[in-house]
Parts: sequence; structure tokens; C-alpha cells
Amino acid sequence: MAQARTPRTPRQKYGEELKLRRIAAEMTQEMLSEIVVCSPTLISHFEAGRRLPNPDDAKRIDAALGTDGFFSRWLKDLDSKYADHFAAVAELERQASEIRHYGSALIPGLLQTKAYAQAIFRSWRPNYWAEDLNRLVVNRIERSEVLKGPNGPVVWTLLDEAALRRKVGGPQVMAEQLRKIEEMGEAGRLRLHVLTFEAGEHALAESMLYLMNFEDAPPIAYVEGLYTGHLMDQPALVSSCQAAYDLALGDALSHKDSLALIRAVAEEYEHEQQ
Repeated sequence: MAQARTPRTPRQKYGEELKLRRIAAEMTQEMLSEIVVCSPTLISHFEAGRRLPNPDDAKRIDAALGTDGFFSRWLKDLDSKYADHFAAVAELERQASEIRHYGSALIPGLLQTKAYAQAIFRSWRPNYWAEDLNRLVVNRIERSEVLKGPNGPVVWTLLDEAALRRKVGGPQVMAEQLRKIEEMGEAGRLRLHVLTFEAGEHALAESMLYLMNFEDAPPIAYVEGLYTGHLMDQPALVSSCQAAYDLALGDALSHKDSLALIRAVAEEYEHEQQ
């Protein structure tokens, strides 16, 4: 029985086609890189779907391979709304049948309200343009569309208590954010668990984690840091990430108790506004 493949993103399809056309032209990555005026490593990244060429690079690729503007035209359809390190994740989460995420210091992006997301983006862009900020917020909120409707993925949300207590945007923003999570939990749209401060050390203390399962493909894991992210599909690594999530989940409150805590903290923020 053939093993299912990890879903291919549009970027990966672009890269695979580039590799096929390069080989058909009897060119090595080094030969192509000389014409494109870049490093062979960058060509390797293009072919693996990790990076996209800029428009000038795409034109030079077309010229080198004699593809009559093919890669330049396709590139326009791949212009991502998201940072390079997250673009593939945003594509894959639309295909996921189950999502498990852990928020260490912040509420995960899929669950954020508009006001919460605005506060986050403002914090790391002190000299922001209003149009840029609005675009980032709209892109983030649009991602939550995957959670709507009967065909949306099963969602497990594991939150550190720090994500509840960190006053992002002020008490009103936090109250609205936690009420949204409470409503989703009550409605059965997500399975909620909170790791309280009393739990102490736990298996996910050092990192956020995003796990995705698919109906017809192997699972993947994603971790993220400042301006960078790492998408993993190696079975051993993904299995280790899943095990760490399960260990942390075992130290968390039950769904019922987690909802009660979310409700209580939301009430605290609401009283601050009075």
C-alpha cells in the first residue's frame, strides 16, 4: 500500500516544476544560478518551495530555460499575504482535518479578535503605516474562516495561563478576546485546556507549537520564533512534537475547568473597566 504524501503547497508545486524544467534543459543548479545571478543554494530553496524568486529572478529563469514567461506569470498567483516562513502553514491549515495548537505567551492567531491582533502588530511595528497594519490584521482574521461551518477542522487549544494574564491591548480587548474563546469552547468549536502557573514546568514550556493532521496525508508540526519559523514533516520529529503536546495536555486543566478559568479571568478584566 502506497504511503500518503504530505499535501503539496502551491509553492512546492512551483518549485517542482522549476526543477523538472531545469533538468529537461540539461542544466545544473549551479549553471542556472549563474544566469539568474544568485547562489546555487537559493535555486535549491526555490525548487524545494522554501523560497520564491522575486519578479526579476523569475524573468531570468524564464530566459534561461526558454519557458516564455511561464514562471513569471505563475509567480503572480503565488504572491502570499504572509511572511515567507508562515506562507506554507497558512496554505496547509486550509486542508487540515485536525489542528492542535499551543499558545505560550499569546493567544494563537486563529483565535484572535481584530482588536487583539491590532495590539500585537502595533507592538512590533512602532512606526507602522495604518494601511499596512490593517492589511496584516485582515489577513490574520481571514484565517479564522477555516473554523467556520460543519466541514471545519477539529481544534484543540492548549493555552498557558500567561496568555490569559498578559494584558494585550488593555482590559477591554482582553475581556473580548477571552469571551470569544469561551463562546467557541461552549459551542463545541474547540476543545480548550489551560496550563496554569501551578502546573510549573511542562513539556512545551520552551516553545509555541502548531500541529496539523490531514485525512489523506501525514501530519506536520510547526514552531515559530522571532521573524522565523520551522515547518517539520519528518515522521520522527513530528512524533516527538505530538508526544510533547500530549505530555503538556496531561498537566493541563480539564475542558470544563479551563472554561471556568477563562470566564473568571474575563470577568476580572470586565471589572477593571468599571
